[in-house]
Amino acid sequence: MPAGTRSIGQVLKVVKEDFPDVSISKIRFLEGEGLITPERAPSGYRRYSDADVERLRYILDVQKNHYLPLKVIRDNLAAMDAGEQALNPQTPVPQAPVGDEAVPLGPETLPPSRIPAAKRPIHVTRKELLRLSGLSDPDLAELERLALVVPRRGTVYYGRDALTVAVVARKLAPYGMDARHLRAIKQASEREAALIDQAVAPLARRGAPSRKAVAEVMQLILHAHAALLRSSIS
Repeated sequence: MPAGTRSIGQVLKVVKEDFPDVSISKIRFLEGEGLITPERAPSGYRRYSDADVERLRYILDVQKNHYLPLKVIRDNLAAMDAGEQALNPQTPVPQAPVGDEAVPLGPETLPPSRIPAAKRPIHVTRKELLRLSGLSDPDLAELERLALVVPRRGTVYYGRDALTVAVVARKLAPYGMDARHLRAIKQASEREAALIDQAVAPLARRGAPSRKAVAEVMQLILHAHAALLRSSIS
């Protein structure tokens, strides 16, 4: 048995605290995709080095927090192996100016039990948006045409909300949902935004700080939205 290595069961225990949804079958799937390549002991069992564990952590992190497709993850790993810079937990995507919204990326924007903490803003070009989301150029162009994905005002750069919509669009495509369906979601969100404006308007008239109130009302509406949606499809 190589010194300083772990079995797949031991690796699972190490990473499960940070990634509770991971399983042995998930780790084996990533190995089958060629993303991690642990050594094989003479007995045939997998033996994971510290580098293998860190590589696994990277993969799980960008899947969970950035919703990168496997193709992009594979490209990033190849870049990292070649000594080039790639998106990783220690090297976040470039930041947007402080005023940019930092809404969590992907489906966790609407969790069943809580709204997660805001993440660092991002500031990406259209080319980077295509790479990170995994969308094709025609699909992104259609989202842009319907104003579902737009650059930050006054710039040519895209923020986290744009990346979230792009990722969701890619993930909805296999279910037969396209930009037209997302447009209906946008219209519903605009009605909810009007409700928020109406709720905090009295505070604004009194000159009281409203940013915290807007965030609180938004979270409450998101909770209600998720609960009502679940009850409608259960």
